[in-house]
Amino acid sequence: MDGMQRPNLPRYLREIQVEVERHARAAGLDFFPVLFEILTYDEMNMVAAYGGFPTRYPHWRYGMEYQRLSKGYTYGLHKIYEMVINNNPCYAYLLEGNSTLEHKLVMSHVLAHCDFFKNNAWFAPTSRKMMDEVANHATQVQRAVERYGIESVEAFLDSCLSIENLTDPSWPFAPRPARVATGGVAAEEHPKEEELARLPAKSYMDSFINPKEYMERQRRTREEKTAQVRRFPPEPRRVVMGFLLEHAPLERLQQNLLSIIRDEAYYFMPQGQTKIMNEGWATYWHSVLMTTKLLKASEVIDYADHASMVLATSGGRLNPYKLGLELFRDIEERWDAGRFGKDWEDCERLEERRCWDRRTGLGREKIFQVRRTHNDLTFLDEFLTLDFCIEHNLFSFGYNAKRKRWEVLSREFAEVKATLLQQLTNFGQPIIFVEDGNFENKGELLLVHRHEGLDLDPDWGGETLAALARLWTRPANAITEREGKKVRLRHDGSELRSIDM
Repeated sequence: MDGMQRPNLPRYLREIQVEVERHARAAGLDFFPVLFEILTYDEMNMVAAYGGFPTRYPHWRYGMEYQRLSKGYTYGLHKIYEMVINNNPCYAYLLEGNSTLEHKLVMSHVLAHCDFFKNNAWFAPTSRKMMDEVANHATQVQRAVERYGIESVEAFLDSCLSIENLTDPSWPFAPRPARVATGGVAAEEHPKEEELARLPAKSYMDSFINPKEYMERQRRTREEKTAQVRRFPPEPRRVVMGFLLEHAPLERLQQNLLSIIRDEAYYFMPQGQTKIMNEGWATYWHSVLMTTKLLKASEVIDYADHASMVLATSGGRLNPYKLGLELFRDIEERWDAGRFGKDWEDCERLEERRCWDRRTGLGREKIFQVRRTHNDLTFLDEFLTLDFCIEHNLFSFGYNAKRKRWEVLSREFAEVKATLLQQLTNFGQPIIFVEDGNFENKGELLLVHRHEGLDLDPDWGGETLAALARLWTRPANAITEREGKKVRLRHDGSELRSIDM
């Protein structure tokens, strides 16, 4: 990959880029400079396996992903048309062998992505020099491999990657708390009786002035205060990787490797938070630019064929391109007609609502504002309406254990919306907090699963807790629910136990 040749764009593609950028800027898109490069199918699969970056740190999962992509292309299961990296300048890749029409479509799509990267609030904390940072990360890991060997470095990276999803989406926007000195976490003996506060008394009166019940209360009070001092963090923390970086007994190299995984996880996080919006925005704008500015008459049929493939839906799968595009179009149409605000909400006459058109013309302005401030969760929460669900035939589905098949569970708007929002909350993954770094005064790690209808995967305890135990160098625990009952999972580094509570 490092020695891969990167040919300059041929003249006809440079001219297309200039034309597409001119129309995109005239339409209001605002993006970083974009550097397009042409890749072969194999090169495209290699870059895609690395998450869009030409250079990443060595790890077996990238080779596995490359094999998956290569076989998928060979068997005709998928074809990567474009990739774009959130960077300044943005880097984007074109597939060698694509037609002129496909290059125009991809460039239009990419420029809208770049506009989204630059202007969406959730991307604001991300590094705009990540291309350089990722290459630097690769160099650091390679040096560690040269010094300690690929097996030991990959084994530690495996542990780090097992917890890369234990992040807090609000962390990039939050003020950094001061580091708390924890001291040792080893258990201490109970305070001796003579160290407890005693009321002054003559020796022969001591048993009356300081009776056993009073001294026992003193001991319990002292133990509670000592436990509060030893307990950390003072409040439950969702930033698990950050907690480990601060408190786990890691060597400097290990801290550096865990920091690399943490930084890259937070860089990619907004892309998961805005998948529907980002793809919908890019699809909306390539549709506008292609149909109003860029298409030749001879290209209309081929363009329609490509558009139908992008927007196709299949049973049981949510197409983010389709849903995002249709929601942006719906918002634009509603705000153009003035179908928002108190008057619209208070109107109960069906015929009046059907013919409602105040000709406010605010649609384009509104979608730019939405693009700037929302993520997928707030986007759907605010703009997914009953009328939209009915028009697009949305429903929730699930597995019917009695009939042993997947089927439609509900077409009720409230249930459909709740299902979508649950899938988007925390990327559809369980919400985990660090509760205590000195559990039971034994120096063990305690996590708590906030159960909000989403169970822990059965393999979670065996894999993630094992990785946490290796990083913490002591047993790791997690409190969760199973069939309505609280249980504590405990992994001591060699085996997993489930303890009823």
